[in-house]
Amino acid sequence: MIRLEIVEGQDAGRRLESNEDVVRIGRSDLNDLVINEWHVSGEHASIVLTGETYIVRDLQSTNGSRVIRAGETLIITDDDERELELHDADVLVLGDVERPVRILVHIGDEPDDARIVSLRKVDDLSKVEETVGADRAVLQSLYEAQKAIGGCIDLDDVIDVVSRQVFRFLSRATHVTIALREHDAGKKRRSARYVPVGTRVRGGADTAAVPITRSVFRKVVAERAAVLAADAKRDVGETASIMGAQIQSTIGVPLWLGEEILGVLQVDNRDASGVFRERDLDVLALLGQSASQAFAHARLVARLRAAEENQRTENTFLKRQDKGRRFDGIIGESPKMSALFDQLRKVVNTRVTVLVEGETGTGKELIASAVHYWSDRADALFVAQNCAAMPENLLESELFGHKKGSFTGATDDKKGLFELADAGTLFLDEVGEMPLNLQAKLLRVLQEGEIRAIGSNTTKKVDVRIVAATNRDLEREVAEGRFREDLFYRLKVFPLQVPPLRERREDVAQLATHFLNRYAKEFGRSVQGFSQEAMELLSGYKWPGNVRELENEVQRVVIQADEGALIGPELLSGRIRQVENLLDKVHPVKGTLKQMMTQVEKWILREALKEHDNNKSATAKALGITREGLHKKLKNYGMS
Repeated sequence: MIRLEIVEGQDAGRRLESNEDVVRIGRSDLNDLVINEWHVSGEHASIVLTGETYIVRDLQSTNGSRVIRAGETLIITDDDERELELHDADVLVLGDVERPVRILVHIGDEPDDARIVSLRKVDDLSKVEETVGADRAVLQSLYEAQKAIGGCIDLDDVIDVVSRQVFRFLSRATHVTIALREHDAGKKRRSARYVPVGTRVRGGADTAAVPITRSVFRKVVAERAAVLAADAKRDVGETASIMGAQIQSTIGVPLWLGEEILGVLQVDNRDASGVFRERDLDVLALLGQSASQAFAHARLVARLRAAEENQRTENTFLKRQDKGRRFDGIIGESPKMSALFDQLRKVVNTRVTVLVEGETGTGKELIASAVHYWSDRADALFVAQNCAAMPENLLESELFGHKKGSFTGATDDKKGLFELADAGTLFLDEVGEMPLNLQAKLLRVLQEGEIRAIGSNTTKKVDVRIVAATNRDLEREVAEGRFREDLFYRLKVFPLQVPPLRERREDVAQLATHFLNRYAKEFGRSVQGFSQEAMELLSGYKWPGNVRELENEVQRVVIQADEGALIGPELLSGRIRQVENLLDKVHPVKGTLKQMMTQVEKWILREALKEHDNNKSATAKALGITREGLHKKLKNYGMS
């Protein structure tokens, strides 16, 4: 039993006595000890009985928890543990440092000096087997019982079968209760909470799970032994749990896996007609071996099923989120984008590898996502990896996975992206940055459809569609020995060329309006739109950073714009407004429109050639005309 008394704070004088395994403390009305102080968190702390000790846990409270013991203040600050063992006469200090709540702790009152009739340690069960094995009939029955228990998978089935076998072997048993250690999401605590998960009654009467007998339970956990308390009132003492349940005698058996105690199997006799014998203890201890394995497997299966369901739910959520984030429509009605859409429609429902080529910022990942979401693979995952974002060893592990212990830091098995994208699409961005030895492994996947995790001796078949993207000239990379020629031909089965924004200026207005609406909504701003002059400047700019640069520009002007205002040229970046002064720079001599336009065009050609060091191919590409067209204009103007 634990007794708590608030000795400082506005609730001073409030007391709580509890025999429960968990006592919750906090401001919320759902707590066992409610503290009406603003600086105490809603769920501030809990006190947990584990074995023979009480542990206080800080539940990520805002203002923290401390313990004063013999004048020394102990602060619970360890983020992994956030807990401390409580001693009798400790003072629990919660909340604000200046005016905390102080709670005096008394531990005890329930007798712990139980006189146990007999123990069977887990480590000594081989001797018990020899003793019981002398009776062939019992040995055969135990074998049949072990087979029945071992055939169960679900937790409720294990409880049912174990209970039936207990009632079969122990004629005096009236109740069977299973308490299992609470699974704590991988956190390693000194404390552990054991929760009753099921009670079965001889004759099949329904009953809720009942608390296990605390004094016997403590001996089972502390001694790692099966415990017999015959005539419980006399041998264990008139504890609250024994007397409340009217138990005449009880046996507690540990359920274990290696060094860990998974739980306790308690068998009670609540009938005054008899008590358990040592023979009952021996048989039940042996049944406990099979029951331990069965409960361990059942808990594992339950966790795997829960994890599978969580993963299925998470994958569904991620796919919906990813689809909404990555593809809300590719914007563009220019001839070059229309041609790209036509190519997309032809390739999406094939299995061929797609190589998306284009400058940085053109939207290659958006095109890659369209290959996936327009295809019959849309219900599976679309997984993206930037090949330039990781060092070689980490990239290999990320793509192909690794086995535990395969290298320093590999503390667990890890699935690679190829395995996660099975039946879906894997997008490899900046594939030209992939190291040569990884290119060989990628080629194997494309050729064989097999992957091998780092440190594994086996291969696994995967059905993954590869979409790669690059802003490099891969043919030049092959020629210079930085990219495998065989992989290049495997990747470039169906190339898609994403045009730079300067080659589809017709789409600038539509893109700018799209980004304006998106960020106005995201920032909670009311913006009318772009003025005609501002839109003309946007459309006339070369956009070396392509769509990404345009998006960033619009995001910036939305932040700067006044509420309800029209975005004018004064809000645009200086590099975009340079087009405003074009006529001042050209300074054409007045004449007919044709004469003045000729002067402007000659100036543009001259500046473009200067910018590209007289490289006519690069100049023609920047101006959006053919090399032959550029030669013709230069010849007409006497500039060749």
